[in-house]
Order: sequence, then C-alpha cells, then structure tokens
Amino acid sequence: MTLLSVNVGRARAVDYTDAPVGRTAIDKRPVEGAVRIEAPGPPGVGGSGLAGDDVCDLRFHGGADRAAYAFAREDMDLWERELGRELANGSFGENLTTRGLDVNNALIGERWRIGDEVVLEVTGGRIPCRTFAGFLGEKGWVKRFTRSEAGPGALLRVIVPGEVRAGDPIAVVHRPDHGVTVALLHRAATVDRDLLPGTLVAAEWMESGLLDLARRHAEKYAEKCAGA
Repeated sequence: MTLLSVNVGRARAVDYTDAPVGRTAIDKRPVEGAVRIEAPGPPGVGGSGLAGDDVCDLRFHGGADRAAYAFAREDMDLWERELGRELANGSFGENLTTRGLDVNNALIGERWRIGDEVVLEVTGGRIPCRTFAGFLGEKGWVKRFTRSEAGPGALLRVIVPGEVRAGDPIAVVHRPDHGVTVALLHRAATVDRDLLPGTLVAAEWMESGLLDLARRHAEKYAEKCAGA
C-alpha cells in the first residue's frame, strides 16, 4: 500500500461554486517533496491539514475531522474508463492519492500510518456537491458519483502530525470493533437513510457533519416509533 501523490490546491474564483466566497481550491495538483500535515483546528474554523492547501468553504470542508481527503487510484482508473478521459492524481480534489489501499471499505475510526510517523484516522466519506460537479464538467455528476460502486473516498483527521510525500508506504495500524465502513456510511447518508441510526456505533470517530445527520435521523426514527 503506497501513497502515489500528495496534492494541494490554491483558491481561485470560478462561476460554478456555491461557496459563499465564490472561490474554490478543488483543483489539486501533485507536489514534489515532503508536505507537512497536521490538525488544522475545529470544523468551521480550521482549513486543510496540508501545508499549502487552501479551503474556501469551511461549512463542508476542512477542520480537524476533515483535515485531508484520500482517493484510491484504482477507483480513479474505473472513472477514467467510464468517462473516457484521463484523470490525473488530484483530479477529484483529493489530497492523497493511494495505491493498494481499500479506501472505501476502511472502517470509520480506522487508522493509517503513512511513512515513518504520520498517523491519520478515517472519519467518513465525501458527499459530492455543485462545486465538484462544475469542476468535472460531467452531466449529472452528483447523482453518478453518489451511486457509483467506485466509492466516495475517505475523509481523515490527523492523529500524529508530520511530513508525507509520494512513495511513502501506508500501513493499517488500527481497526475499531464495528462494521461501519466508509462505503456504508456514504450509502446511509445519501440513498438509504434508514441505515443512519445503525451507523451511530461509530459516532466517536465520525466527522461532525455526518454525525449530526445520523443523530437527527435517529431522533426522528425514535419519535416515529414512539408515536406508532
């Protein structure tokens, strides 16, 4: 399992984002050499965990439990074949492009060591948005990405900061004792919300946006059952 590339982006004005500032840094490009990664601060305040990487919409991106985003090269290759176009590392706005790591079947709370020191923890999966669709320029992209078997990729928090670089080995160093994977949580949050209450077994590791969604749905389900 290997880190193929580390990708960062700079903010620029575009006409396809719904970010309040009218700017996005979704256009991530591979960088050479080591990049510092560390916890960036709380959700809604902190930006990216990677040095030199901008975050423009703090409502849905950045912060301690969304410090980085990883996507598997194998899934990018599937999209290349489906879309009939080349997709370079970073094309999905991911900070970390991996090879040989089962990103979407990672458990919420699973920890990865990258290189000699950095440890990251899986917190959820990416929910596609208008900015992502506009950047890719593919018709019906939000629905296609949401329902694809390729998977959403993983959001990550930083447990042990340090430097990462292309070519670093990746090792899974911890797996929690539950069955909530990135793919399952993504399905629950998008196309099958009846699954959301069951994902709360992973609540202590879940990123804040998905956790709020799961709790709200669980409350509604409890109220419905109580009134039945």
